[in-house]
Amino acid sequence: MEKAPGGTSVGVDDPYDHVDRCDFVTDEGKCRWAREHGHRDPAFADARSAEDFRCPAAVGPDGDAGETPRVSGRSSGAQGDPRDDAEWDWADCPHFRCRQHDRECARCGLEERRMAHSDERPLLEEHHLSYDDAADAAGDGDDPGHEITVYLCRWCHAKVHESWARVDDDASPDPEAIAEKEGRRSREQSELGFESAAERYDGE
Repeated sequence: MEKAPGGTSVGVDDPYDHVDRCDFVTDEGKCRWAREHGHRDPAFADARSAEDFRCPAAVGPDGDAGETPRVSGRSSGAQGDPRDDAEWDWADCPHFRCRQHDRECARCGLEERRMAHSDERPLLEEHHLSYDDAADAAGDGDDPGHEITVYLCRWCHAKVHESWARVDDDASPDPEAIAEKEGRRSREQSELGFESAAERYDGE
């Protein structure tokens, strides 16, 4: 499995297998990075601008960027794979980034439940599948270090970093995780419950 620079497991063989789309690709298959941050890489921005900011890794329904683009990952090599229509894989883009936004554990499916005005530790933690210095750690400085993250619950996060669990395991939430989530749910419901002033001060 892939390793973090410190040597701990990240729980996957290939981080790009866990990518749906780049954070900077619009619904129309355009590169938002080139439009908003192009001054940081003028050559890249100019190349995208010359193609109306089309993303070479986002493939439209007919092989061109369209209103509902397909998205590419690493080419699987399978004949007829729609990703083969893309000019680039995500790994080819120097400014690729993919951060999970679904607030549930990518391994066991536990959903986050945050308590308002509470400093309790979150149930979910951001887990990096790749690091900015991953290329240097691998001894290959030519490849860009892309940020690819998912959310893992605290319990799955610990198991992955102990190097025996994988992100794509068919796992169920840990009993302790379920108990913690239900405890928060119960407290949330009790805080939302209505109690009239007459009931609150009855008998005082």
